[in-house]
Amino acid sequence: MSLADKDIRDAFFDELCRIGSRDPNVVIITNDMDVFSLRKFKQDYPRQFINIGVAEQNMINVAAGLAACGKRVFVFGILSFVTFRCYEQIKVNICSMRLPVTIIGMGAGLSFGFDGPTHHAMQDIGLMRLLPEMEILNPGDSASAAQCARLAYEGKGPMYIRIDKGTFPEFYNSGDNFSSGLKVLRDVANSDVTIVASGFMTRQAVAVADALESQNVRAGVIDIFRLKPVDGSALRDLADRSRSFVVLDENAASGGLGTIISEILARHSKKIPFISLTLPDKQFLEYGAREWFLNRSGLDAPAIVEAVLALVGRKVP
Repeated sequence: MSLADKDIRDAFFDELCRIGSRDPNVVIITNDMDVFSLRKFKQDYPRQFINIGVAEQNMINVAAGLAACGKRVFVFGILSFVTFRCYEQIKVNICSMRLPVTIIGMGAGLSFGFDGPTHHAMQDIGLMRLLPEMEILNPGDSASAAQCARLAYEGKGPMYIRIDKGTFPEFYNSGDNFSSGLKVLRDVANSDVTIVASGFMTRQAVAVADALESQNVRAGVIDIFRLKPVDGSALRDLADRSRSFVVLDENAASGGLGTIISEILARHSKKIPFISLTLPDKQFLEYGAREWFLNRSGLDAPAIVEAVLALVGRKVP
């Protein structure tokens, strides 16, 4: 099976299992969450796998202790539970000591939409960005997800990785240079607008670019998989070659990718037409399919196309 055919979760954890099978110092801890790809690893390497139960604060404390003893620790669980529920422990016991612990949040954005408000994950980027020592990765396909596992293993400090679910269009390959944390998927030179996205929304960005082509609007597309630190110099150079910027972000209106990009543009004094299309600034108490949420929030492809056409001064058909 090629990476493109793999669920993004399996792509990440298959690579992590390969790493763990070669290094006995790798320890994986979960809060009682099952992942298909880890079942064999748990059976073959029981001393490297801990199911700590529904005790996320204790899970972070144990991870910090193991990392302080030289282990390479990966903890995973539902995204909202392994961030908000144990934020103090992450801040004090992992980040303050700059320990090599990777926190894997499962269910980015609205990918677990039918599980309701406890599982909706749209404020975590802003939350984790506040921690100075924390690096944040947000892969948008299986190849970049596998690479994120390698980057986490090679990293020297705390890292947070957001993992979606399902199969994704292929945007990266193993030969890509991942050092910049981003990739230009559609050339921004001579384009009318540059669309910036991350994770799940990158597929939306590409679909929107295709739809805009039929309206004689050329759209560049940039995927950013490393949300912190972002390569500000690369984005500055891309902004120099762009006529306008649109950010697509399945996240809260404050603190997510839109905030990240606007900060970079302001820091470099880039005066460019700019809009950030995000989820509305509200709590989502509803249950439903991701597509239903995006449609209600103006983040479906037709609504995005309409917003882009308005930005570039074209009539909406």
